[in-house]
Order: sequence, then C-alpha cells, then structure tokens
Amino acid sequence: MSDAHIISFFGQNTGIIIKSTSKSKSYIFIQCIKKNPKGKWEKPTANEGRTLRFTLEEMVMIFQVLSRQALNWNSFHIYKDKKTSFSFSWEDEETHVLWINIADYSKVLNFAQVEILRLLLRHLIEEKVIFSTSYTKKNCKQQVKENEFETDKFQENDKMFYEENNNLLKSISRIKAILTNETEKAILLKISANETFWIPKSSVHNQYLPRKNFNQYFLIDNWVLEKNKIPPNPH
Repeated sequence: MSDAHIISFFGQNTGIIIKSTSKSKSYIFIQCIKKNPKGKWEKPTANEGRTLRFTLEEMVMIFQVLSRQALNWNSFHIYKDKKTSFSFSWEDEETHVLWINIADYSKVLNFAQVEILRLLLRHLIEEKVIFSTSYTKKNCKQQVKENEFETDKFQENDKMFYEENNNLLKSISRIKAILTNETEKAILLKISANETFWIPKSSVHNQYLPRKNFNQYFLIDNWVLEKNKIPPNPH
C-alpha cells in the first residue's frame, strides 16, 4: 500500500490538489492554483498559488462536511503574520455541489468528486490515526525533537492566533442576508424586503457562497453595521 497519496480536481480556471506525503505525518496539504491572465497555470514549485497544511483534527472537520454531518465549516490560519481564511460549504441543503474557498481561490466540486474526496479523506484519517501515533523507542526521540521544533516554530503564531481571534469576535457580528450583487471591493446585501446595503468586502470576515439570491450568514464589522443601522442576528 502506498505511503503517499495525491489527488487533483481541475476546472477551466481553478484547480485544487490534495496531498499526503506520508501516513506517519498527521497532516495533509491542500494546494489551490488558477490560470494567470496569459492562460497558464500557476506553479506551486515557483511559490505560486496558495498552499495550506491541515491537521488531523481539521481533516475530521472537513470530513464532517463532506459526509453532510454539517453544511459548512470555516476558519483561518495565521502564519508569519499572514492570515488565510478558508471554508468548505454545501451550496444548500438539497444540492450536491460543494464550494471550497481558500483565500481568493474558489473551487466547486460535483457529487462524484465530493464522494471520491470523502472516501480518500476517510482513508487518510484512519491511516494517520494509526501510523502517526505509533510508538517505538527510535521514533519517540525523533518525534519529541519534531514536537519541540514545531512548538517553538508555531508558539508565537498560536498566541497571535488566539489573541487576534478573541479581538476579532468582539468587533464583529452575524447577520443573515441575501447576496444580490458583487463588485471587486463590495457586496450588495438584501437585509429585508425593502432594504439593501453595500458592504465593503474588507469588513466581511467569513467565506460566503458567491451565489446570488441565497439566504446565508455574514460576519461583518460592527462599525459597518452601526453606520448602516443594521441590527445583528442573535447567535
């Protein structure tokens, strides 16, 4: 049985690559690439596109969405002062269309692609639970060294993540609205039958579905809501 796995899904302009380099590593990589204005694909080897590393716990959260135990999951990573948001969301409760959003990359998977990814992810989770937690005297010392390195490497980023996350939650609120229009810098949201507001994209803090006339939640800066006199929804 192979120690490494890789699968890719490509459309006309956007592609996504899911890769596990070893069953003994408790994480996977997800790479997103798209065509540049000249029609050529971005090259991850040239530091193009966007690559995120997902832990075993995060893999379980993704699997939960793929298995329809949840309609969506979104979060963000912080590395070297750079925040990257991401989400895995079903288009709605009935369709078999899944949206994967990583930063400004969006990829849609159909039912067959979702099922293939779900089966692969289930296999990877089962595999990594066994082999990434295996114990021998030889690999124990190596694992301790790796853990110490990872702890030192990410300790500052983890602290920054929780501090920024707590501060962010205090300054934003959730509203339910319908996306009716979109430009490069703003989205037009319909709050009620007779009320629409232009909201700066920079003030939106979750990955929304780029689908018009669909009721969904948005996390928006409080100052924008207060300026437009938009009441937040209760959580």
